[in-house]
Amino acid sequence: MTSERQLSISFSSVLVVFAAITAAIIGWQLRGLLLLVMISVVLACSIAPIVNWAEQFRVPRWLSALLTYVAIIGALVGVVLLIGPTVLDQIQLLVRQLPLLLRKAATQVEAWALTFNDHRPDFTSQIFDQLDVQAITAWAVRSTRQVALRSFSLTTGLLGTLLSLVLAIFISGYMLADSHTLTTNFTRLLPKPWDQRISDQLPEIASRIGGYIRGRLIVSGTLAIVTGIGLGFLGLQDFAVGLGAIAGVTNLIPFLGPILGAIPALIVAIPQGGWTVLWVVLFYVVIQNIETYILDPLLVGSSVGVHPLYQLLAVLGGTQVLGIIGALIVPPWVAGGAVLLEKLYLQPKLAAEEHPPAKKTDPVVAH
Repeated sequence: MTSERQLSISFSSVLVVFAAITAAIIGWQLRGLLLLVMISVVLACSIAPIVNWAEQFRVPRWLSALLTYVAIIGALVGVVLLIGPTVLDQIQLLVRQLPLLLRKAATQVEAWALTFNDHRPDFTSQIFDQLDVQAITAWAVRSTRQVALRSFSLTTGLLGTLLSLVLAIFISGYMLADSHTLTTNFTRLLPKPWDQRISDQLPEIASRIGGYIRGRLIVSGTLAIVTGIGLGFLGLQDFAVGLGAIAGVTNLIPFLGPILGAIPALIVAIPQGGWTVLWVVLFYVVIQNIETYILDPLLVGSSVGVHPLYQLLAVLGGTQVLGIIGALIVPPWVAGGAVLLEKLYLQPKLAAEEHPPAKKTDPVVAH
């Protein structure tokens, strides 16, 4: 009996391993479809509060989802048509002038250094003798393009990406229109009691996924506008809109994003003199503190419940695998997974540690 039991357990373990390997192979072959589903879920969770609110007024869910997407797409198209050409022109101008700006910045820094020490060595020429600024600029542009193109690597280029985006919008709209049936059918596949446990957590998972993406996009958009306007007032009008767009994109990365967004502005500001540099530095310090201590806790942290370090790791991992798209969709999935970790493991574990089961006492045998 013991040998048969051991054989049965060993055989079931082999089946589990075989099923896991098969699922991994199938998942890899269908990675484009899985990415499409991940994007669709994020989109659906992002606009779900609007659809739920409209449902209270007897508006069909499919209609409210359609109207919401039309409004969002219309707003995005309007923004692109309004400032898109200016952003593109200013970024191209910045890339073309980057070697000259770097040389001027190094010369200015050397001039500042000489005010403190007349015998300071000429490190400007040393830097440019050792570094090929043109090659560094080309490498930075090439790396940026590779990150962007990696977002399209699971499709067939830009046209395939646009088609995938349309499909993601359509699928997410279908998810919203029939969300109750879809979630019920999904949880029915799970064994008891996990079906009810997972079902209870789905609303909060959707809330955290949608809360993250909404909060991050609102924070990034707000800082892009504020940065563009602020740099324009500080004397960087020729690059203000482009630098604002750069700040908005880099702000998707927690911790490092504001610093990365400030570097191009400093490169432009340093050749203009000390006061401009000082005001630009103070400006970025102020907006970074506003983001860290006001906007992020209010719009992102309170609704997501994930430590900023884990958000950063999720952004970096998503960017490494999926490019810009990964930076947007992986962190919300991590936020949703944190709900399961918290509610189904950490809270029961803490409850068991605080209230351990009572030890059974041996019955007293009368003699």
